[in-house]
Amino acid sequence: MSAVSEARDIASSTATPPRPGAGATRERFALLTEHTHRDISVGRLLEAHWDADAILRDLGRDPVGDDQLWGVWAAESSTAVLTAARDTTGAWTVSGTKPWCSGATGCTHALVTARTGDGRAMFIVQMGQASVTAAGGDWHNAGMAATQTHAVEFSETPVEFVADADAYLQRPGFWHGAVGVAACWFGGASLVADRLFRQRKSDDLTLVHIGAVDTALWSGAAALTAAADAFDAAPDDLEGAHAIALRVRAIIEQVATEVIDRVGRCLGPGPLVADEAHAQAVADLMVYLRQSHAEQDLRALGALVHARDEGGVGAP
Repeated sequence: MSAVSEARDIASSTATPPRPGAGATRERFALLTEHTHRDISVGRLLEAHWDADAILRDLGRDPVGDDQLWGVWAAESSTAVLTAARDTTGAWTVSGTKPWCSGATGCTHALVTARTGDGRAMFIVQMGQASVTAAGGDWHNAGMAATQTHAVEFSETPVEFVADADAYLQRPGFWHGAVGVAACWFGGASLVADRLFRQRKSDDLTLVHIGAVDTALWSGAAALTAAADAFDAAPDDLEGAHAIALRVRAIIEQVATEVIDRVGRCLGPGPLVADEAHAQAVADLMVYLRQSHAEQDLRALGALVHARDEGGVGAP
């Protein structure tokens, strides 16, 4: 079964987790971690599906339906542009290219952002229309290949208007969802770490690496728990959610990077060439982590901290 098909089956058979900030965010993040710990590509697809549901609810729309798999395609590119136009009846269509569409050949629906005459907006697109075509041959890495991430071409494709882009971006749920991605990175890091934990060597250097990886994972779990509790305590705090998300994503990226490094240094090249599941997990996680904006996010966090007042968003 493909990762996309498996994700759709899970989405159809599993209750949609509570929206983040609704009092059970620990459970939501734990579910994302659990599924990504099993299969990084499947977990990534489920994260987008459940994020789409949260976005729709936040924006006052109907939630995702049964037997559906949704994507959230909001990446922007200077060379691949998606534009939206409205006719005299008020109906919208989109044309152009949307890059980085996970589940491009398997999602039933997607939330897409497109440029309008006076900014950007978010729309619902139903996949399977003749005017929608997923590109082929544009993914050249084994990592995350199973997510079927491709550029998607639209040609006057009918879509349903959801909200202006500001309504999508300027809500605490945007940053709650950003931590949901970090929860998936953490699940992937735990999967890579499993290969170290289950090997039988117990020499001093191996034990050092095991201890360091365990410590890293503990700190990542603590960061996710703290974020979940903060979101539940103040679900409408946009500035606070922004700062927390940037911190947690930086922490989890560091955790995952250390896990990949230490597991490789401890076990050598053997598992990377002889253990197919481990090799795939490492490749998946390395690509997935690059969804982080790295130094750009650290700069944004630094700006928030620099500008804070006493007791402001950057306070502990």
